[in-house]
Amino acid sequence: MLRQVKPRNARSKRALEKREPKAIENPKNCLFLRGTSCSQIVQDALNELYSLRLPLAKKFTKKNPIHPFEDATSLEFFSEKNDASLLVFGSSQKKRPHAMTFIRTFGYKVLDMLELYLDQETFRTMAQFKNKKFAIGLRPMLLFAGTAFESPVANEFTLAKSMLIDFFKGEPADKIDVEGLQYIISVTAEDTSGDGDSKPAIHLRAYMINTKRSGQKLPRVEVEEIGPRMDFRVGRVKEADESMLKEAMKKVRGLEERTKKNIVTDSMGDKIGRVHLERQDLKELQLRKMKALKRSRNAEEDLVDDVIAEDVKRIKQ
Repeated sequence: MLRQVKPRNARSKRALEKREPKAIENPKNCLFLRGTSCSQIVQDALNELYSLRLPLAKKFTKKNPIHPFEDATSLEFFSEKNDASLLVFGSSQKKRPHAMTFIRTFGYKVLDMLELYLDQETFRTMAQFKNKKFAIGLRPMLLFAGTAFESPVANEFTLAKSMLIDFFKGEPADKIDVEGLQYIISVTAEDTSGDGDSKPAIHLRAYMINTKRSGQKLPRVEVEEIGPRMDFRVGRVKEADESMLKEAMKKVRGLEERTKKNIVTDSMGDKIGRVHLERQDLKELQLRKMKALKRSRNAEEDLVDDVIAEDVKRIKQ
């Protein structure tokens, strides 16, 4: 554990205040590490993910004797030392070749972990795709395809979806400029119906978005693969502790807009208001005077004759 440091000057005090819990948290930094035994393929994959994560990323080049699922104290130390909420650890062993472990922390304590095994046969780097690349710091659009990601019960694939969303989310933005939407990251899970107990593989692809003239108001959109190309198999999983996850999911009061009575927002973002009125008496309803609704003179004379005839009949009786 790190010792408690007291600020000696204003600059160190500001640095400590920056790391304190806030109502609106800072963007998550990601730390990339490698183990004592790490293959060149995993190192290249870490470099590719590091370039996708910039500028909110930091990478260590030295080897670290870390075993995440056996002892996570070193990871927690590096997380607090570098103020990183996300970590990616690469290692390679005979039993678990080309392994990449995605780690999330809360309060500099390990929250959950997911181990993915990289397929060396299908792995391709961005340098192997000779085409235009996106600018650093842009946020990608994310696409998840596959029934495994839509499971109502939490499993390793729903955890992988949550991990990858956190990894590629980047800095929060109130408004989005269409010019900044330059590339898309697609994550697909294979459909393994009828394959027994085998788990579906996860395919990660990155595409550049190109808009071309279509002769209409809306342009024609085409995508071109720019790399990296990665295929994963799901390995070990460490799920989050229930009490720790509940604490991490807490929201600060006062940030959310208070709901107003009888005002709702529909799926399109439009506000709809409901107005309550007293019950209306239709007898007092003011209608437009029309000639067609007026009684004719002949009709009034016939009505008077009928009334006189009824009175004479009643007198005789």
